[in-house]
Amino acid sequence: MELRIQHLSKKYSTGVQALNDISLTIPAGMFGLLGPNGAGKSTLMRTLATLQDADSGTAHLDAIDIRTHKDTVRRMLGYLPQDFGLYPKVSAYDLLDHFAVLKGLDQRKERKEVVEALLHQTNLYNVKNKHVGGFSGGMRQRFGIAQALLGDPQLIIVDEPTAGLDPEERVRFHNLLSDIGADKIVILSTHIVEDVADLCNHMAVIDKGSVILTGQPLQLIDQIQGKIWKRFIDKAELAQFQQQYQVISSRLTAGRTLIHVYADAHPGEGFSTTQGDLEDVYFSAMAGLLQHGAATGSRAA
Repeated sequence: MELRIQHLSKKYSTGVQALNDISLTIPAGMFGLLGPNGAGKSTLMRTLATLQDADSGTAHLDAIDIRTHKDTVRRMLGYLPQDFGLYPKVSAYDLLDHFAVLKGLDQRKERKEVVEALLHQTNLYNVKNKHVGGFSGGMRQRFGIAQALLGDPQLIIVDEPTAGLDPEERVRFHNLLSDIGADKIVILSTHIVEDVADLCNHMAVIDKGSVILTGQPLQLIDQIQGKIWKRFIDKAELAQFQQQYQVISSRLTAGRTLIHVYADAHPGEGFSTTQGDLEDVYFSAMAGLLQHGAATGSRAA
């Protein structure tokens, strides 16, 4: 199973160019689509989920054209959007059973087996009779995955699934995603670098509607080793250092400002080398310092 996206573009009536010539080839497994809010991630997800059409370009799930065979794609699709509504006064079991009917599971016995299995898989079986309006944010997201898994989909799209979750629920949700991502295409759209680092074997960075980097996270991290330098500075010095160096990130650590600088050679007194991670890859890509498609794995088509 492979998803091939070629030259997708989308411009809204407001004049915003949400997608700008997007090309990606996404294999089976967990794929991270990483980018800031407003980068075009949700537009791409809605396009792949057949909820809107691009202005130009194509997307194929194996040989199936997503634009011209929407019904076929929908039977193979599981989708958890960034915001999804639930009937708050309906129990988890009854609501999932309702979604299963809509998904085409007409036989009551089969549907009961599927619904119960999914509630077990998402660790919601013990609260199956509880109204979903009383669910925590993490429970709602796990219910969202349960409905996305109805019909044994081959393409699963989850859009910003861990935003707002507490650390315990985030770990639980990660474990759930990793369990389902082995033999299906699972696209994780997020602005949270740690989600991609923890889960994904392939990734792309998108910004302002364009893909700016693709690769395998570990290979991309290897690519920046020896090029990331750190230094503590006074907060008042930040603007000066940003003018002198390629500062890719700054943060407060124990009340002091820690900067990371991208440089091929030692940038000067006070700097020390540091082990680069996926966050450094991301910030380097956003600064235009990494070549698009430089690593193997997920790739521009």
